[in-house]
Amino acid sequence: MLYVVVNGLWGPREETVRTIAERWSGTLTALRDIDGTTFDVWHEAGDDLPSDPVLAPSVPALAEYIERKNTGPDLDVVGYTSSLWVRNPGAAYVSLATHAGGTSRYAPHSVSLVFRSREVDETAEVIRRAPEILRVLAEHWEIDAGQVYDKPVYEAVAERFDLENSDPRCGRAVHLSAGRAALAPEDLPGTYVRTAHGGLVIDLTRGGTELPDIETVIEANTRLRATGSLTPLPVPFDRATF
Repeated sequence: MLYVVVNGLWGPREETVRTIAERWSGTLTALRDIDGTTFDVWHEAGDDLPSDPVLAPSVPALAEYIERKNTGPDLDVVGYTSSLWVRNPGAAYVSLATHAGGTSRYAPHSVSLVFRSREVDETAEVIRRAPEILRVLAEHWEIDAGQVYDKPVYEAVAERFDLENSDPRCGRAVHLSAGRAALAPEDLPGTYVRTAHGGLVIDLTRGGTELPDIETVIEANTRLRATGSLTPLPVPFDRATF
């Protein structure tokens, strides 16, 4: 069964609902440019049924949805959570969730896109382009660190380095913010793609042409950790990125 995740984390960054909606809208547009079949006709997250309302990917519609889904006090501190899903014929089920806009110094912000399918497998073009999707998420959400992974890779890296869920790590690909990228070794076995805001995606799949084994991923994590590229942000957080 296909299960591939593309995600990213960052620290406190106060933002308005309008700004978060703009990031959402830009993300959805960029994803559709990558694969119009997979990333088309997004639904509000509910019971994951076709009856879930379809949400237009416009800034006003997304802002209204975010406000409607987030109620209660202190949202400027705790942040805003929102999620959408899409499942089109012949394509994987995709969920996309974000938590953003808060000032809490103890809760990281995040964006996570998950592919699930019993019919679509690793050979699908959209899965091979997962590192490119990581770049899209990094640029639209200005993330600190992120990765592409499947469960075996995630569990192996977490166990080897005794990592918490929020700790930066490298999977099939890794995104490093500008401060992290400045420390990264230049000869890991993958392709290097610079991103907006001075970040870097290191793609161990080399554009989807290879599937790195777990030991290759472990070695990449070892070297990145040795340079400080994967050092966690200090808690309580004092900034959004490293």
